[in-house]
Amino acid sequence: MPYPLPAAKQLSLSGRDPLLPPGLRVYAIGDIHGRLDLLEGLLAQIERDLAARPASRPILIFLGDYIDRGPASQQTIDRLVQQSRSHECVFLKGNHEALALRSLTDRVAFDRWMRLGGFETLISYGVMPGFIGAGPSRPVPETQATFHAALASRHMQFFRSLQTSCTFGDFFFVHAGIRPGVALTQQAEEDLLWIRGEFLDAQGEFGKIVIHGHTPTKTVEVKPNRVNIDTGAFATGRLSCLVLEENSLSLIDTMTPVD
Repeated sequence: MPYPLPAAKQLSLSGRDPLLPPGLRVYAIGDIHGRLDLLEGLLAQIERDLAARPASRPILIFLGDYIDRGPASQQTIDRLVQQSRSHECVFLKGNHEALALRSLTDRVAFDRWMRLGGFETLISYGVMPGFIGAGPSRPVPETQATFHAALASRHMQFFRSLQTSCTFGDFFFVHAGIRPGVALTQQAEEDLLWIRGEFLDAQGEFGKIVIHGHTPTKTVEVKPNRVNIDTGAFATGRLSCLVLEENSLSLIDTMTPVD
């Protein structure tokens, strides 16, 4: 069962509590980063919550960064595709998905991807990078082509169909954040996927409460204008889910004992 999020009381939108439409319940899931084990545990908790507290319209919103760093990126995508067949799901694009796609044809992006956890993703797809060891035994373009071939058509379709943001009621869901001073409808994709400092330090209202991930914190971080639910799952073992319903917010995570 979800547990209350007392800090949510500080959320404010023009001096009132932010709301979702009646009957709608949102489960917003933070950065997974190839931790299929944690995803399975979290989805099981969501199923138990739905069985105990049925909702008219439950929606699962995944905030991006499904791949890299953890050991099971390919299997995580398989599981998410499976989940979408039985539940209403919204899959947002993370910077890691965007970088992985660019890496298929861009050598500079490929090198950056390797530094940010792409190596683990290649291994999960059965692609052994040829540059391991003292010198490359396989050119990077060959590794790129092998990875492209390893992406099942359903995975390529999944990556290319990812949304950059979505909104329900008074909440705006995005991977990294938004650029302050720019209308939510006019945000640049680069900011939605990568921004940190200017967004995290902003004190004013954004027009909606922003629910985001991207910047790992030990626990869910609640500010008057935003909620960060990236709790560093790949390293901490804590994958967090924010549960929103009308004017209430609560949490499910993989560190909470299950009754």
